[in-house]
Amino acid sequence: MRVLLALLSLATFANSLYFHIAETEKKCFIEEIPDETMVTGNYKVQLFDPNTKGYGDYPNIGMHVEVKDPEDKVILSKLYTAEGRFTFTSNTPGEHVICIYSNSTAWFNGAQLRVHLDIQAGEHAQDYAQIAQKDKLNELQLRIRQLLDQVDQITKEQNYQRYREERFRQTSESTNSRVFYWSIAQVVVLAITGAWQMRHLRGFFEAKKLV
Repeated sequence: MRVLLALLSLATFANSLYFHIAETEKKCFIEEIPDETMVTGNYKVQLFDPNTKGYGDYPNIGMHVEVKDPEDKVILSKLYTAEGRFTFTSNTPGEHVICIYSNSTAWFNGAQLRVHLDIQAGEHAQDYAQIAQKDKLNELQLRIRQLLDQVDQITKEQNYQRYREERFRQTSESTNSRVFYWSIAQVVVLAITGAWQMRHLRGFFEAKKLV
């Protein structure tokens, strides 16, 4: 039972942080995500006020969110308000690049922005209160639904790990093959160089009538 609970705790991830960016600066994050996994990001943007020396809300700020999959295809590109939530579902396993930047160029005279960001994936990205209300689930049924989603996420994580192991094995085999052929090429080059030097020296000695 403890092992199952440990696996369930590893099945999802959540990253909550805040960072500072300039008005026109782009900030990107890389997340390794299995395929067919829903990801949500909750964010809030605040503007630095030089009068109070602190950060405050400014609803006129717009934030652009762009997400690219491991094949560098844009799967989300949308302009949001100063506070909101974005959602996307991965179609390809691997590293997804999530970029956030302001839509303005000179509105705030190059002011600094503070962005609060909380990225969640797997069953943590689900709004179970809304699901329970929509599907009319009681507490036990909702808990079972959560456990099934967690088990499904574990399966996706395991498949992704197998995918990574296969990619690593292919890379290792390719590297070993290249090293092997490179070693053979070095031996051939050395053999040809040695033969040429021997022939050159023999010709030199014959010319000097030493042989």
